[in-house]
Amino acid sequence: MIMVTTETVGDKKIKEVKGLVTSSIVQSRNIGKDILSGLKSIVGGELKSYTEMLEDSKTMVKSRLIKEAEALGANAIVGLRLELAAGQGTSELVGYGTAVVIE
Repeated sequence: MIMVTTETVGDKKIKEVKGLVTSSIVQSRNIGKDILSGLKSIVGGELKSYTEMLEDSKTMVKSRLIKEAEALGANAIVGLRLELAAGQGTSELVGYGTAVVIE
């Protein structure tokens, strides 16, 4: 499955638009990791546990988008967008795009 943030896929022609595909995931943070991350934020540096959580979320959202697009008969997703929202103790990653059939 080809996934792009652009409205086209290089020089490939879009033969058919199948429709919107969406996916989201909400994950809660671990209290132990929150405490360690709070200490890390004082001295600076990457919060690796949060980076890993975000990467896991991104992988899951993209996998779900692919599954939904394939169910529609698409072989590509164009206009892919990922949006992150963080709340108290949780983070939500939303992904969406347009499922299409390309040549």
